[in-house]
Amino acid sequence: MSPTEASAETDGPDTPSGGGGVEDTLELRLPGELLALFGQDRHSRTQAPAGREPQGTTPRGVSGGEKPPGRPFPGEDLLDALAEWGVVATAVGSFQLVPVRIDRDLQLISSWMNDPAVAAFWELAGPESVTEHHLGGQLAGDGRSIPCLGVLDGVPRGYFEIYRADLDPLARHYPARPHDTGIHLLIGGVADRGRGLGTTLLRATADHVLDHRPQCARVVAEPDLRNTPSVAAFLSAGFRFSAEVDLPDKRAALMVRDRALSKVL
Repeated sequence: MSPTEASAETDGPDTPSGGGGVEDTLELRLPGELLALFGQDRHSRTQAPAGREPQGTTPRGVSGGEKPPGRPFPGEDLLDALAEWGVVATAVGSFQLVPVRIDRDLQLISSWMNDPAVAAFWELAGPESVTEHHLGGQLAGDGRSIPCLGVLDGVPRGYFEIYRADLDPLARHYPARPHDTGIHLLIGGVADRGRGLGTTLLRATADHVLDHRPQCARVVAEPDLRNTPSVAAFLSAGFRFSAEVDLPDKRAALMVRDRALSKVL
């Protein structure tokens, strides 16, 4: 029986009265420390602006020590130390993802961005400052996207972006899962295109992600649906076509490489 019910009940026929027909009541006394605590809590909530949690409290739906969904902890390594993944053997040589340094790599990457075949889809043609702005935005961020050179036997062959698709605006356009990891890439040299190198490096990169990101169950990509060679390369690299997706700047083919199928595709 709750205290409210107890204090509201009248005497029954078998219940002795305290005298003179006066109702018995159950008086509850709370310790002063607990009352003070309630008072502090009430004060903090009345002072909090509407729609916001009081300072020092945990957001609703999040237990202490957990981060809100979709928000990384400050300083969290979102891509599991990509710079330390090392070299992977491929049929065409030793391949490695090397995080970009603007002072070292800007001129090369900008030259690739000004190739008409690349510019048609990346839309970063122009002076080096255009590419520098694109790279700098990622390098100054929280680590959810890391620009890299794809280096084969010591020679840069392409530009790659490895990113957390579940933390990217892309996640609004498909049923993202925690730790989905995305790939953007271009093959730099004209002579390297159309002979299967992109397929080989794509497969190596996707498998590299799965090997070094144990919580990642899928590698995803969203090439422009018009970019037939790119879509074909993803299919040949063991990705499956999942859906057509309308993104703000293009209609894309959502490509998925599943961990569960990575040994058979």
